[in-house]
Amino acid sequence: MSVDRRAIGGDISQSPGYWSAFWVWARIGLLSFGGPAGQIALMHTELVDNRRWLSERGFLDALNFCMLLPGPEAMQIATYCGWRLHGLRGGLTAGLWFVLPGAALMALLAGLYLTYGALDWVQQGFVGIKAAVLALVVLAFWKIARRALASLAHWWVAAASFVGLFFLTLPYPLMIAAAALAGLLLRLPTSGSEPHDYPIVGRSFGATLKVALSWLLAWFAPILALGLATGWASTWSHIARFFSQLAVVTFGGAYAVLAYMAQAAVETHGWLSAQEMLDALGLAETTPGPLILVTEFVGAIAAARIEEPLSLWRASLGAGLTLYVTFVPCFLWIFTFAPYIARLNAVPALRRVLSGISAAVVGAVLNLSAWFALQTLWPGAGSFQVGPLRLWSLGQGTLDLHALALVAFAAVLLVRLKLPLLLVLGLSAFSAFLIGNL
Repeated sequence: MSVDRRAIGGDISQSPGYWSAFWVWARIGLLSFGGPAGQIALMHTELVDNRRWLSERGFLDALNFCMLLPGPEAMQIATYCGWRLHGLRGGLTAGLWFVLPGAALMALLAGLYLTYGALDWVQQGFVGIKAAVLALVVLAFWKIARRALASLAHWWVAAASFVGLFFLTLPYPLMIAAAALAGLLLRLPTSGSEPHDYPIVGRSFGATLKVALSWLLAWFAPILALGLATGWASTWSHIARFFSQLAVVTFGGAYAVLAYMAQAAVETHGWLSAQEMLDALGLAETTPGPLILVTEFVGAIAAARIEEPLSLWRASLGAGLTLYVTFVPCFLWIFTFAPYIARLNAVPALRRVLSGISAAVVGAVLNLSAWFALQTLWPGAGSFQVGPLRLWSLGQGTLDLHALALVAFAAVLLVRLKLPLLLVLGLSAFSAFLIGNL
């Protein structure tokens, strides 16, 4: 598919060749640590500031568009920008480079965890990593809340989201749908939308339908094949269906959906323990690419434990299946709707829907923060039901002062000293090891 360079508002004389862009996407994929904010900033520097392949307005429109979509927005922005530069081939190249380096490292870490994760010194290190991740999640909640809660109505939607998830254990997809409806009906305030500075790229309805059906077939065919081959009740089918569902409701990034995923993976399916779920997030923080790669770890562990003995081969297949059903939907959204970005960004109703979802994400991240804090700081904590309410008991356990000190230590390193994330994780793990051997 040919792409008019003028459509992105860039300088036509600086249009990159495919292979020039290929190595830039490789660089971005290998260096994309630090979560979506850092990843988006890296892409902006490389594509807008340094090379001027996209205009400022074009990049911001891509960001607004991808925030309307479920899934990791940084990966989808990369895919969209690749599509703008070199069509389908460029979009696939950019998206895959953004995901695959981190996915390869996560697969390696999952294998090492299955083999060596029970060792005492490894567990001691994970205490520090989990403390650092708790500090990260709390900081993420604060940043998201400051950005998303622009009115009293936003606060009410966020509070309802937290109560629904933490105390009523309502399904996360239901809360997202309710927040979207609230944003629309309550006419929640939205940020203004400036006019775009590039021509709209046209595509016929028939061509759009063909693209959508092709990607839907690519997404669902393996799921149907697995169901027929292994049975609809098999772990393989459950993995494929669960992470496909997760791909549709992952608004606001991995932090927002993680508590829902943990509840399903730990309590409903029994694929791993709550502590292993916390370890998974800690490992995901050490890899480049989107944080939602934590799903790969869960899929790998679930598949490895289908039967005894544990199998690294099954773990690899589980990781691959999870990656496929998590990220193919991202390509579906981008390649289907990318030509309509300017029109979609200008629809007030969609912006109000996004405003409601953003407020609900604040409540979801607070839910994750509370769940994460209970698991990290009170190892004996457990939940019980009182009618429709889920309440928490600290049991016989007491506050883990060592873990609390590690959380404070990580927060100081992140907020006051502004050290890189990987260094903070390493220092936290080393500190936990030292404390454990005093």
